[in-house]
Amino acid sequence: MYLPDRTWPEVGEYVADESLAVVPLGSTEQHGPHLPEGTDHLIAEALAREATDRTGYLCTPPVRIGVSSHHRQFPGTMWVEAPVFRDYVESLSRNLTYHGIDRIVYVNAHGGNVAHLREVGRRLHDDGTAYAIEWMWDESIPGLIEEVFETPGPHGGPKETAMIMHIANELVRADRLEEARDGGAVFDYDAERVHGATTFYDCIENSPNGVFGDQTDATPEIGEELFEAATDQLVALLEWLDARPVDDLMPEPPLEP
Repeated sequence: MYLPDRTWPEVGEYVADESLAVVPLGSTEQHGPHLPEGTDHLIAEALAREATDRTGYLCTPPVRIGVSSHHRQFPGTMWVEAPVFRDYVESLSRNLTYHGIDRIVYVNAHGGNVAHLREVGRRLHDDGTAYAIEWMWDESIPGLIEEVFETPGPHGGPKETAMIMHIANELVRADRLEEARDGGAVFDYDAERVHGATTFYDCIENSPNGVFGDQTDATPEIGEELFEAATDQLVALLEWLDARPVDDLMPEPPLEP
């Protein structure tokens, strides 16, 4: 059920019976020479729409700009500062609770948003307003990603490339996949740390063209497999959350001395 396509009486009928909402979030930022800047929010919205179409749960419009200043050197990247992002998402979430929603799943496709969505979820949870959790598609199917790709890459790699090939193949610059691979980097997190400290802040410090992994491994068929597997995981999460009594989701009372 996509909220913008519904009338207020139809949404009212939904919240009379259901109390779960799905909020897709991503970013508008560089994804190398081969993928569109909207990659993350396109993936998040496609997964959220598919899962809610299958289940009937409520899906809001996507949040398309996130915490992306670490990609700022690349033209076209847009971002808001982290406190602004947190406050915006919290305000949006409290708007949903006003209409009767008490559990929210943030369908997120941008790593830069993760910590901030967790913080918003904690704020809502601590004051007993709602139970809001962050879900990221690639973290729901790590085994499959490792199975189909030798070098998945954390950003702009074959996993995101394959997903966009499935969702919006016309936006993939297929003639630049080798350029993306050869001008980028194969990310080794351990090698990028010095005596246990993470010493970098911006993407460009690790990848000249902003992406990682071997993009030539991506195909629309693999993208479809990833999309279906991740959607199945999201559907299962939504059904699990919907079945939980709200009292079980709220904070535990203080321990007696």
